[in-house]
Amino acid sequence: MKIAIAGAGNMGSAILTGLKAAGQTELLALNPVNPRVSEFATANQIELVHTPADLIAKHPAVVILTTPAPITLDVARQLADLPADTLLISAAAGVKLADLQAALPNHGLAAMIPNTPVAVNAGTIGLALGSTLTAAQTTTITELLDQLGDVIKVKEADLDIIGVVGGCGPAFVDVLMDAFADAAVKHGLNRQTAYQVVASMVKGSGSLATATGLAPALLRDQVTSPGGTTIQGVSALEAHGFRGAAITAIDAAAGK
Repeated sequence: MKIAIAGAGNMGSAILTGLKAAGQTELLALNPVNPRVSEFATANQIELVHTPADLIAKHPAVVILTTPAPITLDVARQLADLPADTLLISAAAGVKLADLQAALPNHGLAAMIPNTPVAVNAGTIGLALGSTLTAAQTTTITELLDQLGDVIKVKEADLDIIGVVGGCGPAFVDVLMDAFADAAVKHGLNRQTAYQVVASMVKGSGSLATATGLAPALLRDQVTSPGGTTIQGVSALEAHGFRGAAITAIDAAAGK
């Protein structure tokens, strides 16, 4: 199955990297001439074209639009001559399915909000399915995106907040990881080991939450023994407004 990514910026490149790692061999990127993108495509053996007409001529089965939101509808209109069985998935925040359907009335559509961990097949992907998709088309889309991480099907109105939590959240977690690593160094651990321990801890905590389906508060309770060290740290976080700061960060990003 030939898969095309329209827009090989940070997100487009991350998706291509994840699909390549998942074993997809027929990958195509559409991007204006750009040395960085050309180098990336060559290094990863990804076919690169520079115009919508060139992409149409390749007859991809799926096109994922990772173009900047302000130009996404314009690019979609330029792809209207794709075969009717080509599926299109928009990863542009704020672009509505109804507007995409108006630009591409003959195609099955979906909208998603992924995050950059799709590059290592550990992404968080909010997915809203278009109303005209058949069961077979829905299966094609979900099976493709499943290769990139966790796919969470939601109504379109929920994509924005998923984009904030799932998309901005990794940066917030990176700040937390950096702070934890600094604290570990303060207590004598070397910097590289500190980074390794913190990254492993975050990965494991997320995997445990996913595997068990338990609420974070319940998982926290499993670690906080009465009078133990962990509850002392949790108490310190509460005293310094950690929970409020986290909520305020999401509020600020959501209000952008």
